[in-house]
Amino acid sequence: MEKINQTGLTVWFTGLSCAGKTTLSLAVAEELRSLGYTVEVLDSTVVRQDLGKSLGFSKVDRDENIRRIGFLAHLLTRNGVIVLVSAISPYNQVRAEVRKRIGNFMEVYVNAPLKVCEARDKKGLYQLARAGKIKEFTGIDLPYEAPPHPEVECLTDLETVAESKEKIILKMNNLGYLEPSDRSHINGNFVRI
Repeated sequence: MEKINQTGLTVWFTGLSCAGKTTLSLAVAEELRSLGYTVEVLDSTVVRQDLGKSLGFSKVDRDENIRRIGFLAHLLTRNGVIVLVSAISPYNQVRAEVRKRIGNFMEVYVNAPLKVCEARDKKGLYQLARAGKIKEFTGIDLPYEAPPHPEVECLTDLETVAESKEKIILKMNNLGYLEPSDRSHINGNFVRI
């Protein structure tokens, strides 16, 4: 049964390519849907195919892509949807712009060392970037600016998906985005002492 009066929220998953952003956003989405919440997942790679085909990978184009995703997340959030955005979004300034525009915003820093991200890369993008075949690749040619004060930091090289998911849902609970009846479920299943 869907929640009738749920509060909209954007949960923004940021981190290097292959850090675990999409995996975590899908795990959180599954949990929230099982509790009856209306959830939309916006993966930057998928959104780029429809809304950002004309954009390249320069800083200006990357920032514009994040602004477009942020606009879409803003529309959904103000209409009571919990939006889970998975996007490298490497620059603090544009993430701050998106946060300000959306309002109900929770930043999740999906933190994994570059070496771990490279080892997880099944597409071989890091290898191509190191060989100079892909230009302007975040973490190789371009910097990634870690969030200075994320609401949640998930250390995906040290935590399981379930452990990281628990941290995210617990924070949503603590910020008041989940209904009281669901908080008892969450406290029973997610809180560790």
